[in-house]
Amino acid sequence: MFIVRLQTFLTAANPKSKFPRQFWLGLSLAFAVFYGWQVLQQAFSSEYVASDDARQHVFWMQRFLDPQLFPNDLIADYFQSVAPIGFSTFYHFFATLGIEPLLLSKILPIVLGIVATGYCFALCLEIFPVPAAGFIASLLFQQNLWMWDDLASATPRAFLHPIFLAFLYYFVRKSLVPCLVAIALLGGFYPQYVLVASGVIFLSLFSWEKGRIKWCGGLRDLRFYFSCLTVAFLVILAYALKSSEFAPTITAAEAKRLPEFLPGGRARFFEEDFGRFWLTGERSGIQPTLDPPLLCAGLLLPFILGLGRFFQSVRYIKPSIHVLRNLFISGFFWFFTAHTLLFKLHLPGRYTHHSLRVVLSISAAIALVVLFDTLLEWVKSRSCGYQLGSVCVLLFTFGYLFGYPASLSDYPRTNYEQIGNYPELYQFFERQPQEIKIASLSVEASNIPLFSHRSILSGYEYAIPYHLGYYDQFRERTFATIEAQYTPDLDKLKLFIRKYRVNFWVLDDRAFEVDYLKENPWIGQYRSDLADIKKILKRKTKEIPALEALTQQCTSDRFGNILIVPSSCILKADKAYNFLK
Repeated sequence: MFIVRLQTFLTAANPKSKFPRQFWLGLSLAFAVFYGWQVLQQAFSSEYVASDDARQHVFWMQRFLDPQLFPNDLIADYFQSVAPIGFSTFYHFFATLGIEPLLLSKILPIVLGIVATGYCFALCLEIFPVPAAGFIASLLFQQNLWMWDDLASATPRAFLHPIFLAFLYYFVRKSLVPCLVAIALLGGFYPQYVLVASGVIFLSLFSWEKGRIKWCGGLRDLRFYFSCLTVAFLVILAYALKSSEFAPTITAAEAKRLPEFLPGGRARFFEEDFGRFWLTGERSGIQPTLDPPLLCAGLLLPFILGLGRFFQSVRYIKPSIHVLRNLFISGFFWFFTAHTLLFKLHLPGRYTHHSLRVVLSISAAIALVVLFDTLLEWVKSRSCGYQLGSVCVLLFTFGYLFGYPASLSDYPRTNYEQIGNYPELYQFFERQPQEIKIASLSVEASNIPLFSHRSILSGYEYAIPYHLGYYDQFRERTFATIEAQYTPDLDKLKLFIRKYRVNFWVLDDRAFEVDYLKENPWIGQYRSDLADIKKILKRKTKEIPALEALTQQCTSDRFGNILIVPSSCILKADKAYNFLK
């Protein structure tokens, strides 16, 4: 009797009582709140905490509250120009209510996580109407999602899954207006995935029956599909026709000549290892999402479907399961297309990484529940020993499902811990006039725009090399900063300060040690261009950098290992100052 009740509770499809659905949905949302709460605690653990990517995508939004910020700032202008319109409008709306963008970026992850969980649960039930499967799918989805910093970033990719899952849910239900709204929202927040959505819609037009391709559905279905395709086409067209002041996009040939795209580079893409390039590369690879390990159960689903006569609960699977197949095909199609048109469609890995997360989460949940049902059906007529063994298998599986994240050292992953190490530094610059400009090769300088709302000339976090209209200028400034920081010629240093109107220099206290060039992840990628500077730092010449010679007399403030050197002091320095060792 217990086994029968357990089987009904875990594997019954379309239960007459609302309780199973409410229970499993409530449990799914409870885990979403639990994971989100952990992230929320990290986000508000200090005033100067933010996600890694907020330094790129959120800092410039302070302009919504004060339009005078970041005047004539190349970096702020660029990241504002590439922000999807829906994303920037969303933050702008809350800014008009007085909510700072950085504060909003800390609150959003838990909200987006809950919304994504709800839609994942609902989508699974539209494919396989077993509430326990919806719970397993949503939990596996959440666990995998929080192994990356997508949600915590509160950037456009944080909005992708709630919106895309909403699209898939309304698509399989053939709810026209909500589906069209979801497609439009995709275009406003993550335009590349309108391409994936278009692939799903297009593939749904056809079916494969008895070796022939046929149209799917009747006239009503065709109207639905073509309406969705029309909106998707208009969204893609609007995005394609949008002009950029920072065009053109870099080509594959140009990228291969830049160290930024090679191993050790800021935007590492081209890998010598074949497997890393095509499979696990963060930007170039498929990035199969098989963690937590129970996601591997999703790989069993095609075999279970092929052997359906041995698994009675397969009959509950709806025809809408084809959406998973179509999503899989669409994701890979655009993955290879993005490789063919390299960087025109941004990064290839984005197309498979996010789509596989959805496909595998739901597939794994269906496969596990079908196997549970088969196991419980088999032991019903067996002895108590077999029944006890089956219960132990279920307890172990669910225990592993619940407990696996606890075995991970960095979970949920947020990348919050890397940010905001020098509060006094940010407060110092926040007190300075809004129009100041700061030069630095320190990685810490990348935090200044976000926390101090002041402009920097260049910075590691902003070295994004995909648009040459931006990156050519950025790279020129970076090399000019390197040359000025290490030149023994005081006149060149002063010329740099006047040309770029630099007001302050931020230095690491080890900036003039030889190992600094190698250890700095930003300038280290240019090591082939630093031979002359290394000779100076190794004291193989009779000269020392002018800035190094002036550091002691010109440093106005020190915060930990960070030195602040006002440009006014450098400009007053006497040409006769001794720069010889």
